[in-house]
Amino acid sequence: MAFTIGQYRIEGNLILAPMAGVTDAPFRHICRLFGADYAVGEMLASAPQLRESRKSLSRLGFYENEAPRAVQLLGADPKTLVKALDWASRSGAQIVDFNMGCPAKKVCNVACGSALMRDEALAGEIIQALGAAAVERQIPVTLKCRTGWDGEHKNAVRIARMAEDAGFSLVTVHGRTRAQGFEGEAEYDTIAEVARAVSIPVVANGDIDSANRVQAVLRYTNASAVMIGRAALGRPWIFKEIKERLKGNTSFELSRPEKARSILTHRRWHLAHYGEPCGTLTFRKHLLWYLDGWPGFEEVRAALCAASSAQDQESLLIAYFQAQGWM
Repeated sequence: MAFTIGQYRIEGNLILAPMAGVTDAPFRHICRLFGADYAVGEMLASAPQLRESRKSLSRLGFYENEAPRAVQLLGADPKTLVKALDWASRSGAQIVDFNMGCPAKKVCNVACGSALMRDEALAGEIIQALGAAAVERQIPVTLKCRTGWDGEHKNAVRIARMAEDAGFSLVTVHGRTRAQGFEGEAEYDTIAEVARAVSIPVVANGDIDSANRVQAVLRYTNASAVMIGRAALGRPWIFKEIKERLKGNTSFELSRPEKARSILTHRRWHLAHYGEPCGTLTFRKHLLWYLDGWPGFEEVRAALCAASSAQDQESLLIAYFQAQGWM
């Protein structure tokens, strides 16, 4: 199954979700290596003093063969967001995604992210401004939102129609309200309503973690694609596993040695992107996600987390893999 985002054709229907502090260039690269058909970078604040910080600029890196290149913007001021779209485009982005889905308190407390679903007037102003800029600059703009603010106020259909009317190229809906955060189960009825209400591609997000779930959600919602987020943490090979199982290879699973080699590859890319000591420190979270539940990991966990140099971290990791017979 393929779909289009403006002038870009995406060959497949498995998308890596934008996740703050996670979906940097190295992580997107490893996920695409394993079959993610499209990936959106982690969110960037639209305010100039924030987007031009060293931390934000490190999030804007792309690999040479990453296409189309997409970034996500966060903000609540239409003019500032349009300027941020231009800045992102000049920095190499080919698609801009607007965040109306983040439920974090620090985001919603400044009327950004999913807080905008409670203020449809402001949301409409922003959507109109970004849509007009997208048409003028010929850079596709997409939207990521929630089903609504809470269970009594689900307005994803109205928001999606606003986006389509303004010239947006795609809408992703996370099957939870802002009030739910990431608690409870995602629901797909609202996503199905959105897919029926608009003609642009709709992407289903929320609790997508297996081939069976992919099949069921696509069938139920009639969405063009699914977006995988938390299920990819420590498991970038989930995209390959899903594709193999959808082909009928129901017993497919990467071997532990293959996973170990992939972890080392991701770590190498991560260190090249961030350098020392930042790369060593920031890769710790990935190691904890990768190795959670692996045999013998608890015995080396403390030492790996305490390693402050790239050499120490690598030596401990390789020694662990070798001791388990995976290298």
